[in-house]
Amino acid sequence: MAIASIARFELRPQGPFELETQVAHFGGWPRLGDATVMAFPIEGWETSAAVVLRQRSNRIQAEVHGARGESAERAWEQALATLSLDVDGRGFQEVGRRDPVIGRLQAAYHNLRPVLFHSPYEAACAFLIGHRITIQQTRRLRQTMGEKAGAAIAVDGSTFFAFPDPRALLELHSFPGVAPVKIERLHAAARAALDGTLDRARLRALPEAEALEQLRALPGIGEFFAQGILMRGAGLVDAVTDDDLTPRAIQLLYKLRERPDRATVLNRAEAWRPFRMWAAVLLNVWLRSQPADVVGRRRIRDRAKPPSR
Repeated sequence: MAIASIARFELRPQGPFELETQVAHFGGWPRLGDATVMAFPIEGWETSAAVVLRQRSNRIQAEVHGARGESAERAWEQALATLSLDVDGRGFQEVGRRDPVIGRLQAAYHNLRPVLFHSPYEAACAFLIGHRITIQQTRRLRQTMGEKAGAAIAVDGSTFFAFPDPRALLELHSFPGVAPVKIERLHAAARAALDGTLDRARLRALPEAEALEQLRALPGIGEFFAQGILMRGAGLVDAVTDDDLTPRAIQLLYKLRERPDRATVLNRAEAWRPFRMWAAVLLNVWLRSQPADVVGRRRIRDRAKPPSR
């Protein structure tokens, strides 16, 4: 049965922000007229919600369906974190003034901010489901799992499905298209969410190395997935992933003769503090817009997929 209730919220973003720009580059959410709809289980795992988002001039307006009181507030806060709107972004433009390359990218992409998964839990599940299959296959499986085992939330005559919350996921012992070993790993992620290991605030508060170590301890989570969960699930702002694409983007945009090593990347990124991750996202968005022969088709195919909504 679909759940129905509404709470309303409004926010003036701190720093430039365009919702349509965010959706255009990191989309995948369903639309409802002029609005974007996010449906997800709310951290704390008591219920799920659908958050209907619109931008009116310089304000973000939201209707939260399916949750009441404190749960609705948590859903609103979770939606803000997904769009990096829980961060004061006014200082990001100063990074662009210090580094003209980043400044040009900010202008080209309208001060694009990173878009995260709805929670580190959903990030972990997305990486585990998506291992060795395509982004499109992963997206379809996540959507189908939501339809079969997630909460259904009614919004203006339409129904939106959230990904299964951890308790619902633990009830799934098999699923078409998902190998048994992946089900076991998804169950481990669900238990980690329930015991607080994958809590967004907790992961953000830990030293980066410690957070990565704890994430790597989860079954099926290696270094690359751990970085993805921490950076694109928890949403670190001042960090630099160790990936294949960022060095290539730096080489091309800064006109370096050779691809920079890790130490050179970190040295270059000093100018981007305290928004190193935001700057790196701009680099990666730019690189993905380039022809495959420029990027390096083999490297981009599997090693650094964008957020799969």
